[in-house]
Amino acid sequence: MLAYVTGAAGFVGSWLTRHLRSSGDTVVGVDADIDVRDGAAVKESLTSVAPDVVYHLAGLAHVGRSWEDPAPTFLVNALGTLNVLEAAVSCSDPPRVLVVSSAEVYGSAGGVQVTEDAPLRPVSPYASSKVAAEFLALQEHLGRGLAVVRARPFNHVGPGQSAEFVVSALARRIVAAERAGGAGVPVGNLEAERDFTDVRDVVRAYRLLAERGRAGEAYNVASGQATTVRDVADRLAALATCRVELVPDRSLMRPVDVPVFLGDASRLRDETGWAPEIPLEQTLVDVLEYWRSRD
Repeated sequence: MLAYVTGAAGFVGSWLTRHLRSSGDTVVGVDADIDVRDGAAVKESLTSVAPDVVYHLAGLAHVGRSWEDPAPTFLVNALGTLNVLEAAVSCSDPPRVLVVSSAEVYGSAGGVQVTEDAPLRPVSPYASSKVAAEFLALQEHLGRGLAVVRARPFNHVGPGQSAEFVVSALARRIVAAERAGGAGVPVGNLEAERDFTDVRDVVRAYRLLAERGRAGEAYNVASGQATTVRDVADRLAALATCRVELVPDRSLMRPVDVPVFLGDASRLRDETGWAPEIPLEQTLVDVLEYWRSRD
């Protein structure tokens, strides 16, 4: 397949392009050279490639930062998605499109194992921008027949992730403590429970959804296991080369933080055969090694 990937240079995009190429696909990746807010540029780029499938990953993904300046988040995530969808429709042979949304669209539906039928209750500007992107995708499917599949990944982690996200942030601080010969490691809310999946398993799901997902449907991408941030922090600390102490830091708390966020990926599993393969312990080892290899 000829695949067109937006956000190809990002954390998930880079892992996706590797997976696609290792699976025999030809990949055209776009990132900084194409601003998804520029509809004309997106249309020119995508229609000139004429791909079989579009993986739309480009976006602003930091929940906390979306509170500080919500407008750019909405423009990139919602308007950017609309521009990609409009460009796909303009192709002489419209491709299948995988729109990567987020489990954050469920918001306050946390506390139970969330299925795709749960109501969308966004509790952050980021989540609202993803709800808008999803409804634009559904609009293009229902109104124009575009074969769009929506993915709702829960927390995904792995080597190369920005330190703006909790697991990578904890690992980076622990490596800094190792280099200092032992130090306090600042932490935020340790009681939150999250569904963590290795990014390498997540990108496998994306390719399977692009091939086998039903147009118009949404699919959770999740491990189905809830783990507290405290457990992750403790495991990372146990892997450290020196003794470190976890120190609470109120500045790391979010304005709104759903206590439990757990996904049900039965639809994805039943329709594609996907299941996560990389255990969390291995992911944590790999994330620590990534930060140890950095200057």
